[in-house]
Amino acid sequence: MKSSSADNRSNMQLTTHLLFRLLPMQIILAMIGSINSIISGLFATNYVGTDAMAAVGVYNPINMLVYAISTMLVGGAVILCGMYMGRNEPEKVQNVFTLGNVLAIGTALVFAVLFVVMSTGNMTGFLTDDPAIRPYFDRYLLGQAIGLAPLLLGNQFAAFLSLENKAGRTMLASVVYIIVNVILNFVFVAYLHMESFGLALASAIGLWVYLLIQAVCFMSPASELKIISRGLSFGETGQIIKIGIPGAASYGYQTLRGFIVNKLLLIYVGAAGLSAFTSSDNLLRIAWALPGGMLAASRMVMSISIGEEDRQTLADVMRVMFRRFLPLMSAVSALIIISGNFLAKLYYQDTTDPVYMMTVWGFRILPLCMPLSIICMHFTVYAQSSGKQVLVHLLSILDGVVCVAGFTALLIPRMGMNSVYVANVLNGVVTTIVIVAYSIIRIRRIPKTMDELMVIPEEFGVTENERMDLSVKKIEDVENVSVSVKEFCDSRGIDPRSSYLASLFLEEMAGNVVDHGFTKDKKNHSIDIRVVHKNDDLILRIKDDCVPFDPAVKRELRDPSDPAKNIGIRMIYKLAEHIEYQNMLGLNVLTVRLTRSGQ
Repeated sequence: MKSSSADNRSNMQLTTHLLFRLLPMQIILAMIGSINSIISGLFATNYVGTDAMAAVGVYNPINMLVYAISTMLVGGAVILCGMYMGRNEPEKVQNVFTLGNVLAIGTALVFAVLFVVMSTGNMTGFLTDDPAIRPYFDRYLLGQAIGLAPLLLGNQFAAFLSLENKAGRTMLASVVYIIVNVILNFVFVAYLHMESFGLALASAIGLWVYLLIQAVCFMSPASELKIISRGLSFGETGQIIKIGIPGAASYGYQTLRGFIVNKLLLIYVGAAGLSAFTSSDNLLRIAWALPGGMLAASRMVMSISIGEEDRQTLADVMRVMFRRFLPLMSAVSALIIISGNFLAKLYYQDTTDPVYMMTVWGFRILPLCMPLSIICMHFTVYAQSSGKQVLVHLLSILDGVVCVAGFTALLIPRMGMNSVYVANVLNGVVTTIVIVAYSIIRIRRIPKTMDELMVIPEEFGVTENERMDLSVKKIEDVENVSVSVKEFCDSRGIDPRSSYLASLFLEEMAGNVVDHGFTKDKKNHSIDIRVVHKNDDLILRIKDDCVPFDPAVKRELRDPSDPAKNIGIRMIYKLAEHIEYQNMLGLNVLTVRLTRSGQ
């Protein structure tokens, strides 16, 4: 029996709902890393001067390097945990969670020592030899060292809180961080005149507050993710790095790109050009949080889908990207372009100063690359999660350094400042062409379906004949569950006993979710049921977006007036080879495995 188009649409709706439910928090998480530069930039231009803003620009490539390491650790740990969650291996999840945090702390300490030595030991000349900019940069680098530990560890906590469906804690931490950062900037920069050191110190203290608010969650006995104090295995360090490197490579390449572009701007345009580019780029990081959040939400769902070998959901994530994320980002980009003059005035009040118009053109041109970047980012993280290393590194090096730096070098002698902005747009065009070309080369024809565009291997997951998907949105749909499951089992030659148990169990579970889960609030809910027959195993999976509830509780409930109530659930728990319940990303997921079903 093949899954119907209606059930595929239902799975698509469930995936869309999940991604958009995760999206707001992921946008905020993506924005946290940018808040430092945005606030620092505003206070630098308004209270210190253009040279201080240029110092922030000099630091940006270093910030990219720090984020490259952080992305490697967070991406590797989250993807690995998602896979283990999909495979129902909770002990490995705990070990990877702890290991990721330990690696983050160690990395932060190394960078902090390096920053202190460089800033106090007169060792930053290779980054900038401008006598006006360098003193500001040295003090800014020293202040940044104080905030490295909470930044890297906070990124880890934020990602895992989302996996544990406690993103609200990160929301609170983020709001407090922004408030503390702004207040301390007024105190340190506007009142105490601590200049660039005050800019960095305000952000560092804010990040420590941000981290502590998140850490409380993991200290609670109710937390499913805990830092283990004994038995920590470092054996998966290599796996975390291996999985995380492709995603981090993009930031690594951007670090190199930043050094090249900064040097080209200083040679051909001067400090005003670097200040203008830094201003427009920093403020646009608020908008970049939108595709960053989209990517983070998609990455979590993709990693779990790969762990479950859920081909349909994996492709649906990309469909949501094209149909929902892309139009949304296009609308935001258009709004930014229209507001170019207003945004530039936030940094530079004198409209006759050349740096003002340079900044305006940044807001008019740079947003054009954002929709295209969503495509590149999603295919990069998909390739990262699925082991397509050639595509990962190809996109990372093109997007990270070759296209932007190359086009800038070619165009800047003739176009001047605008060459940097145009180069970013051309970069998005090239990477999109490469994605399509990669698919054509691999499948040897023009892709006609999402599976073909993604080059999902034929052996991934199960065929349509080996699975059946059902969706339940109302009580009337429950009546069809038992019949449909039995028909599928019979068509696969599954023994009558297993067929009867599976159909009875899934009907009872669906009925319980509708009766108790759908009525907890006024939201629209759905149940996704999948039955898989592969290698003599009958696998039942039921997924819903209702309040967290472990169905194992149901097997203990008996009604004296109706002894047969919940009998299907009780029998399955007695006879199943393996049963695992998890609440992942706010979804209840129950997986049941019956062995030797066809014998």
